[in-house]
Amino acid sequence: MTDTIAAISTPYGKGGIAVIRISGDEAIDVAGRVFRAASGRALSEIEGGRIVYGSICAPTADGDLGKVIDDGMAAILRSPRSYTGEDTVEISCHGGILLTEQVLSAVIAAGARPAEAGEFTRRAFVAGKLSLTEAEAVINLIDARSEEALKLARSHTAGRLTEKLGQFYESLRTLLSTAYVYADYPDEDLTDLSAEEMVGALEALQGEMQALSDTYYVEHAVSEGITAVIVGRPNTGKSSLLNRLLCRERAIVSPIAGTTRDTIEETVQVGRVTLRLTDTAGLRESDDPIEQIGVERSLAALESAELILAVFDGAEPLSDEDRELLAKLEGSAAPKIALVNKSDLQAGEVIGLPEGLFHAVCPVSARTEEGMDALRQVIESLYVDGEIDYDSTAILANARQKGALDRSIAGVEAALGALRSGFTPDVAGLDLEEAMAALSEADGRAVSADIVDAIFHRFCVGK
Repeated sequence: MTDTIAAISTPYGKGGIAVIRISGDEAIDVAGRVFRAASGRALSEIEGGRIVYGSICAPTADGDLGKVIDDGMAAILRSPRSYTGEDTVEISCHGGILLTEQVLSAVIAAGARPAEAGEFTRRAFVAGKLSLTEAEAVINLIDARSEEALKLARSHTAGRLTEKLGQFYESLRTLLSTAYVYADYPDEDLTDLSAEEMVGALEALQGEMQALSDTYYVEHAVSEGITAVIVGRPNTGKSSLLNRLLCRERAIVSPIAGTTRDTIEETVQVGRVTLRLTDTAGLRESDDPIEQIGVERSLAALESAELILAVFDGAEPLSDEDRELLAKLEGSAAPKIALVNKSDLQAGEVIGLPEGLFHAVCPVSARTEEGMDALRQVIESLYVDGEIDYDSTAILANARQKGALDRSIAGVEAALGALRSGFTPDVAGLDLEEAMAALSEADGRAVSADIVDAIFHRFCVGK
């Protein structure tokens, strides 16, 4: 973390410009060995926050400026007023692939080393410029695939979640200090709160923490995506419905039963919700070994699904294969929506669908697209209900944060159990310590190096 690092921070390929970022204690000196300002001033003499024009050169063996590679701009950012908190120089050159690599090679020859994935943002985290939750939000900002996901990532980078987790941490610390005072002076009335008041405070805190934990399902649906599977017997129109949801011809459609032999996976936006959608082979008994493999993969996809779209032929009564599918669906805890296809041919109702099994029954027509907008609204309402005020609402960003917060909630629940059972506050303090430790993992106050490594290795090199 003490080395001076460099990387190309713009996407690889041809473009108008490319940016080579240099960060570290010697960043300005390294940049000065490859960049000659047109004004003649050395980069070390230029104040931070300035951008200068000049020539980009290859360094010579003795450290002098050699032949000119390109002309461009150098932005000088002095510590601590930079993204990483270190001295940083960003050199902008013309965006040719070979040219950009030559500029980076010159910077490395001048004394920098190639940056690792996410190393610039990791340095910002270490320097206290970003919390771990804000650092994780950066990758969500880059990976956002919808306007809603972009709004959510922006709320995370603005520190809404960090602020909320910090409030929980301070509340726990205050309650823990009360428990410690009781432990040190059990015969004195020196605590700020009685045991009954601690119970009330912990119950209120637990409710707020649980409400934040529940927001993960919104984030998961908007940004990460819900694993959804389209299932049904052959020739109910599953592939046609996939094409309608994708708004393009992705799957082969034919009147021949068993056309789809393998699973087809695509990502699609359904309103504000992202679906990681899998179309499956029709579920039926078959002597064809290839089709048998397809059916096995369909059943495996069904078991791992977070949302099940079960397709039935609205122009025909329930078949034995439909009833076998219904029996399998009863064993799944995932939300289920019945899609009664071919509603343009019949009333769009299937007699015999069990009550209470499906969240909704949607008549649709893959041929005319009738009912598809209503289906999209039903799917969206399952995960995102109403408008979300991203400017003021804290929302969990990923499963790691939810897991840590849930462990903290469990610690609060254990402390409540101790107090309700008549134990003294110092006994509950042991559980509150565990709750604080878990919360520290959520916001990065205390998190293992392995977790930090895993987070920042999700980043691209140069960020």
